[in-house]
Amino acid sequence: MPSPEGSSVAFRRVPATLCRADIERFARTLQKEVAQGRPFDTLIAGDAELRRLNRDFRGQDYPTDVLSFPTAGQVKACPTDASRVPFLGDIAISLGRARAQARAFGHGIEQEIQILMLHGVLHLCGHDHETDSGAMARAEKRWRAKLGLPNGLIERVRS
Repeated sequence: MPSPEGSSVAFRRVPATLCRADIERFARTLQKEVAQGRPFDTLIAGDAELRRLNRDFRGQDYPTDVLSFPTAGQVKACPTDASRVPFLGDIAISLGRARAQARAFGHGIEQEIQILMLHGVLHLCGHDHETDSGAMARAEKRWRAKLGLPNGLIERVRS
């Protein structure tokens, strides 16, 4: 559900070692730069919840690291003026998967959550790496370089 402030991040449980403010700031950066001002909301939850969402919405009964749920037709008031902007949708990220992937790829959990969030936002913007002949991979690579992020999900799969 969209928040009145723009893109939001909700945590089921915030680990003591995670800087929530950095993640929220990154969501606002993605909203401004990647999503062209269009807000989205992110839920950071556990594997069990991601598995349930994956099963209920995609028919895949296994946990995954990130899911995107585009929302067509909803608008929300823009916090900076009276205009209305389209709401992109929701992203769900598995904290457990983010933690494991951060360890496996040698960077911090905040960076992994940012990689997953970028990937999710690109899906919300209409990209689909399974059908777009590499367009999403190229967009993700460009944005990662601009945002100072390490290798993204698509590149990892291809490596």
